[in-house]
Amino acid sequence: QAQDFDPVQRFRLLLPQLKESLQTLMKVAAQNLVQNSNIDNGQKSADGALQRFDKSLEEFYALCDQLELCLRLAHECLSQSFDSAKHAPALVPAAPKGEGGPGGETLPYTQYLPLIKAQIAGAKDIHNALLEGTNKITGKLPPPGGP
Repeated sequence: QAQDFDPVQRFRLLLPQLKESLQTLMKVAAQNLVQNSNIDNGQKSADGALQRFDKSLEEFYALCDQLELCLRLAHECLSQSFDSAKHAPALVPAAPKGEGGPGGETLPYTQYLPLIKAQIAGAKDIHNALLEGTNKITGKLPPPGGP
């Protein structure tokens, strides 16, 4: 189940399908080109049943689109991971008092303080940026004692 949501794993599964689809597309294109050339030269009639080029091309493009979405999703996940590591460098266990979490590791109060201060400063920066943006949109001047 978890690998269904992993974009890198999905990409790895789709890549061989893309290769096969490209091979099929080139084979169908070559067959159609040979048949059209024979028809133009008057050597053969159009009785042969060939695969449709447009269907093969559509399948190839559909796989390309899926691969592009997987790569975009992987990039977004990586970006969010970097942002998460930047803004919350230490994990805070969410275990009830007395249980100590999964591995028994809990941070002492002195290590929580810098994390909380950084989160408060980040929230204040966001608040100030939003306030400044709304003031610019509405055309109001910031309050005299403001940021």
